[in-house]
Formats: sequence, structure tokens, C-alpha cells
Amino acid sequence: MSVTILIVEDEVRLGDILEQYLRREGYHVERAMTGPRALELWRAARPALMLLDLMLPGLDGLEVARRVRAESALPIIMLTARDEEVDRLVGLGIGADDYVVKPYSPREVVARVRAVLRRSQHAAPTSGTLHVGALTIDTAAFEARCGEQILDLTVAELRLLAALAQAAGAVRSRAELLAALGGLERGTDERTVDAHVKNLRRKLGPCGEHLDTVRGVGYRLKS
Repeated sequence: MSVTILIVEDEVRLGDILEQYLRREGYHVERAMTGPRALELWRAARPALMLLDLMLPGLDGLEVARRVRAESALPIIMLTARDEEVDRLVGLGIGADDYVVKPYSPREVVARVRAVLRRSQHAAPTSGTLHVGALTIDTAAFEARCGEQILDLTVAELRLLAALAQAAGAVRSRAELLAALGGLERGTDERTVDAHVKNLRRKLGPCGEHLDTVRGVGYRLKS
């Protein structure tokens, strides 16, 4: 049974091109051109991943992502014509797993789809429970806690946290963390790691004190 990808794009030509490339790779594709239709198809088709344009009629992409993320860990790749860093951080902050800026290569988008699906299907790098200070990361159950509080993390954020916890006390470079995310596909940007870390630190609450930035190198989870 082929994997279903939901393309949410109001520019017909771009949607047609993405559909053509994804079908060529063996994916089943559903299409929506408005925010409300995207939500309808998400519930009806239950896709494995959503390619979501930022600027949409009806509801914009950020609002669609917020509503989906309130109910589901569905992997989301945002598609946008805006490259400002604030847009990148906002997009990832609401739970998007990756971010692609127009104009893009359809092959790059397909590579990002493969990478995000791979890390969502293998939600953690190893099985078991990791403890760092008040943090507990249960990679088998795909759950993280700060003390008794369950943390609301995306697939990418939990994988990132688990990768840091496995090497607690050691500095992990952005390239290493990108590899842990399954993101070493062509065109993937290491700045995505910075955006995920920023959101992760916010979501960790009091446990965020364990997460250090080592300037010029990467990040460290200290006990």
C-alpha cells in the first residue's frame, strides 16, 4: 500500500509539479488548495505527511498547522515564498518538521519528504529510557517528561532531545544533530537544527536549564 502525501498548495502549476514528482517516487497524492479543504482531506485521507503552503485562502498555513498539531503528530513540511528567519522560526515553532523556501527544486522537496518520513517512522534513534537530571526520555514509548510533566514535542524535537541525552555532557555539532534527525539529504539546512533547539528549550520549561549552546560548535545536554 503506497504512502499518502497531502499537498496543500493554491498555485496549480506548483501543485501539479510536486504531484508528478511524488507519484514518480511511488507516493499516493491528495491535493487541497485552501486551508479548510486541507483540514477536510487530512481527516479523510489520513496522510503520512503534509506539504503545506504558508499563504492559503480560507485559513493560512500556520493556522492549518496549529489545528493539525493540536490533534496529531502528523509530519508537516512548510512551503513558503518568504525566507526571513522569523518565518522559519514561527513555522517550526508551531510544530512543522521542516521548511522549504520557494523557488525550490521538486527533487529537493522529495528528498525532504523522504528524510522526514524516515525519522517519523523511526521515531527515536534507539529504544530504552534515558535520564538527564529531571529529564526522562522514553524512546520506546516516544515520550519525554520534565519531572512528572509530559512534554509536548514533535517527532523531530524528541529525536533531537534523545540524541543529546545519549551523549549527555558531550557537545554535539549541528551536523551530528542533523544526522540524528535523518536530515542529511541534499539541500537540508543546518539552521533548521537551531530553530528546533530554540523551540525545544522553550518546551522543556524548567528542564531547559540542562540544554546548553556551545558557540561555534553545537549543543550539549548537561546533567
